Amino acid sequence: MKKKRLFIGIVVVVCVIALCAFVLCSNNLATEENYCYYKQELFFNEQEHLLDGKQTVGFFNYTDVVLTQVCLHLYPNAFREGAKAKVVSLANQNKAYPNGLSYGNIAIESVSCGENYLTYEIGGEDENILIIEFGKELFPDESIEFEIGFSVSLANVNHRLGYGENTINLCNYYPILCVYENGGFVTDLYHSNGDPFYSKVANYEVEITYPSEYILASTGRQSTEQSNANKTTKMTANKIRDFAMVLSRKFNNRSDSFEGVQINYFYYGDKSADLTVETIKQVLAMNKKYGSYPYETLTVCEANFVHGGMEYPGLVLIADNLSDRDTYVNVVVHELCHQWWYGVVGNNQYAYGFLDEGLTDFNTALFYDEYPEYGWSSKEIFANAQKSYNNFVKIFGDVVTDFKTDMLKPLNKYTTENEYVYLSYVKGMLMFASLNDMLGEAKMTKCLKYYYNQYAFKEATPNDMVIAFCKASGKNLTSFFESWFNGSVVMGEF
Repeated sequence: MKKKRLFIGIVVVVCVIALCAFVLCSNNLATEENYCYYKQELFFNEQEHLLDGKQTVGFFNYTDVVLTQVCLHLYPNAFREGAKAKVVSLANQNKAYPNGLSYGNIAIESVSCGENYLTYEIGGEDENILIIEFGKELFPDESIEFEIGFSVSLANVNHRLGYGENTINLCNYYPILCVYENGGFVTDLYHSNGDPFYSKVANYEVEITYPSEYILASTGRQSTEQSNANKTTKMTANKIRDFAMVLSRKFNNRSDSFEGVQINYFYYGDKSADLTVETIKQVLAMNKKYGSYPYETLTVCEANFVHGGMEYPGLVLIADNLSDRDTYVNVVVHELCHQWWYGVVGNNQYAYGFLDEGLTDFNTALFYDEYPEYGWSSKEIFANAQKSYNNFVKIFGDVVTDFKTDMLKPLNKYTTENEYVYLSYVKGMLMFASLNDMLGEAKMTKCLKYYYNQYAFKEATPNDMVIAFCKASGKNLTSFFESWFNGSVVMGEF
């Protein structure tokens, strides 16, 4: 009887294990903590400015509902002719397109699961969403693996995605999973204001083949092999929100390390490269009081870029046309601080741009207190920011009817790029500066450390941030934050 019971018990355990392991079209599916994953094989055609790719996606159903489809953003389609979403404002058009308007797009060539082709369509507001039908139900905690064949045509534009005089920027180039929340997938349209992106962390394995004259800067660890006229570089990176690369024939490289992190700096115009590497190390040293930089590598690269800089996990772009050294350093510090506020602690950048931009600008200002040799202080930065903000509100309020300074609005609700910058970056920074003044530096650091630890590799909302700061400070800060969010705050002087 005991042997029979033991045998039944073993059978039950085996069945349970087999049931738990069952996935749809799976092959070594979602790894650490059931993160989704991407595996890419890419080929860059320099003559045609084409990036051909095959991408395997492992999607883990992290929702609490049964899904029959999944949605992915097609950000490259914002660069196509006739797109509703403009990638730059009219004011920045000539800077972005120095050789005249140019267009690109992404073509989806196939979607399959194993040997079976899946039904898909290009939808969204502006051909910006790939909708894939599974053909069966995917229950919570189940996974599916599918493959997408695609081709990206690059525009001649100094932007996140495109080719310029000095670099080929391959950022936001691939179909990336939309976040599912509140009963649906978030499918917001590309916008010229801010960073119109929202994604969950995932694991990446990327392989790209490209002409051997190029040097590649990228997210993650690299290994490169030469084959005739081409190079093939393989990259791996885990627990990152998105993946990016930059190619250039002109890159010089400085390498260093900080507490086990390999630092790579790729540049062609910076005449103070060694000092820039030192700045990178200083940012890593300063921000570890909130939480250690979690990745093995950190890459900074100069690039043709219409704005000052752009952050990606493990990789930041610094525009090669910045006017002076102080500005260059400030952009480097700002984009690196994003590794903590956006990279690790994520948020919906489309809906709540201030949550990462305001906090990053505040963090950047504190950097100058830690390293006074740069000639700035946070007190000076905050005072200048408040004067600038007050002047903007007065002038903009005289021009725009019913102008409101509330911060809880998405990118498409800002009437100009300046309005977005002042309410997300400047006012956001002033909000955290005011809180720092009220709580004191030690308690503010405690709040940021708690916030980082609570939402590392997750996505925080403004309400999540408020709750975290209340818990860490031991104070009810709800009315403080609410007055800033809704625009009713009365600002004092810094």
